[in-house]
Amino acid sequence: MPYNSAIHHRRSIRLRAFDYRSNGTYFITICAFQRESLFGEVVDGDMRLNRLGMAVDACWQSIANHFPNVQLDEFVIMPNHFHGIMNIVGHVGAKQGSSASPGFGIEGNNVGNCNKGEAGEAIASPLRDGTVSGSLGAVIQNFKSISTRKINKIRNNPGCPVWQRNYYEHIIRSESDLTNIRQYIANNPLKWDMDDNNLVNVP
Repeated sequence: MPYNSAIHHRRSIRLRAFDYRSNGTYFITICAFQRESLFGEVVDGDMRLNRLGMAVDACWQSIANHFPNVQLDEFVIMPNHFHGIMNIVGHVGAKQGSSASPGFGIEGNNVGNCNKGEAGEAIASPLRDGTVSGSLGAVIQNFKSISTRKINKIRNNPGCPVWQRNYYEHIIRSESDLTNIRQYIANNPLKWDMDDNNLVNVP
């Protein structure tokens, strides 16, 4: 899928009349703070995750385990941003008896997974003012919060920002749109040299 500024880099203003708790398929883009390359590097068109990137991968893939009405589709972690497709079916809420703030081991080179809560972690990250409980924004906020804590634990830098404050979303309304976005995500590492998120391309 070719670069499309209307989809990939428009202002992250939610649609006022749209209920982001409703059933739907969403294309999500989240950028690293100041577009710093935190998560690995692209080598010969292949994204190679470092430990921080593997932490992001584990936390993203665990979302459906903690939010049973969320289904994950194609996604890619790039050096300084993330693209993913999320499908919401019914009401979004944390599974009863299951931590919505997953943890994982970070001993040695083993990043582990985000399905096991760490001692002392809250069941769910508190929502920022204006974020509706059970919405797409609540799920993304939870993912960003938990992955930030895990990454900062790995790099022993508590309180350091990992993600930009907001995120970009595109409501996928057709099968052809879904197919094109899946292709765009899959091809993202191959297009890294031309990506606007690649700081070498910033004037």
